[in-house]
Amino acid sequence: MRLQAFGMKHYFLTVALLTACTSASSDPIVILDTTEGAIEITVYPDKAPISSADFLRYVDDGLYDGQGFYRVVRPDNDPRGMGMSLIQGGRLDSEMIGDPIAHELTTETGISNADGAVSIARLEPGSGSAAYFFINVGNNDFLDTGGSRNEDGQGYATFARVTDGMEVVTTIQAMNTGEAGDEGVTRGQILETPVIITRAYRKSQPSNH
Repeated sequence: MRLQAFGMKHYFLTVALLTACTSASSDPIVILDTTEGAIEITVYPDKAPISSADFLRYVDDGLYDGQGFYRVVRPDNDPRGMGMSLIQGGRLDSEMIGDPIAHELTTETGISNADGAVSIARLEPGSGSAAYFFINVGNNDFLDTGGSRNEDGQGYATFARVTDGMEVVTTIQAMNTGEAGDEGVTRGQILETPVIITRAYRKSQPSNH
């Protein structure tokens, strides 16, 4: 009886561990090869299905290849004095491929705009797409749902996190910017020379056996 109980306990523990490993490794991993180095991003389709699907579509269709990062925000160039810190990238040609996507609240995804979180840029809620995304540097929780950055209080949709290459992100953030900007809010935030994404692709993941 003791051996049987031990065997069953061992069996269920093994199944639990395998299930946990399968779940953890099932999240897609995307590599952004840039002229400053590689950025690894883990995407969370289960938590943010709409934003994740659009981002992965841009990756799989090669729509980021030859595009890049063009805007950086630091405490010294945040006109609202909130200490916002991030880099923004996507389509350099300002072309959205396909329709805008529905806005996902951070209260639904459970992913805060914290260090390394990847989010959809937007104007009005529901006007954004993965054509324009940003990577948070440090804590930007005022960009979450209910945060103080936007009057609408809807925040910015989060869907992924940088899991390797944050040193590349901070290198990009520290690069020189010009004074020009399409709007007053972006003045002093546009990189003098964009950082090019030479290739975006899914990282092959090891087998779960």
